[in-house]
Amino acid sequence: MNRRDRPRDTESESGELTLRREGDALVLAGDPARYGKPLRVDFAEGRAAHRRRFGGGRGQLIARACGLAAGVTPSVIDATAGLGRDAFVLASLGAEVLLIERVAAIHALLEDGLARAAADPEAAAIVARMHLVHGDAVRDLAALVAAGPVAPQVIHLDPMFPHREKSALVKKEMRLFRELAGDDADAPRLLEVALDVASHRVVVKRPRKAPPIEGPAPQHAIEGKTSRYDLYVHRSLKA
Repeated sequence: MNRRDRPRDTESESGELTLRREGDALVLAGDPARYGKPLRVDFAEGRAAHRRRFGGGRGQLIARACGLAAGVTPSVIDATAGLGRDAFVLASLGAEVLLIERVAAIHALLEDGLARAAADPEAAAIVARMHLVHGDAVRDLAALVAAGPVAPQVIHLDPMFPHREKSALVKKEMRLFRELAGDDADAPRLLEVALDVASHRVVVKRPRKAPPIEGPAPQHAIEGKTSRYDLYVHRSLKA
């Protein structure tokens, strides 16, 4: 069962995962032995705050892949928003980002994280550039983009891929995430519709040694230690 087919409620099919409030945050929680800590989205503290301060600016792989260069700050559609980490990096570098998430529980976590970050003095200006919608990009990408406030210069895709991370902590987090999100078996179709909608380029994040998504071959690739960005370029981004 792929992400599009999964029920959009607050629990997984097995009933093991639930959305609940913990303090001021909404969390997705399950059996700690299986899933680890409850999952929450936090753009003001933790990993997001550290990356904002020390992440490397426009020299980061994702920034280079999405075309953020000196004098160039394209608008970006993050069609597989997930926990919003990539979108937050791009927004912290000045890009307007439309986040599209189709799993209702994950969308709820994002919505809660954005609301809390909007009250934080350091994060507020960044999340003001992040515009979240709930929808299925595979089926409705053109309509979702047309109804949103962000031009589709760059479309960023990060489909789920097995065994992406090695640490036990991340494995538990990804196990919890995958319980709701499933695998992206429709990634080739998503790439196809993204290529139709993007005005300048489509950027696909992949594990470094993974094959490209089935379909047209990327024109360029930017590699890091563990991940790679495949670039499908329609035209140049200019200041």
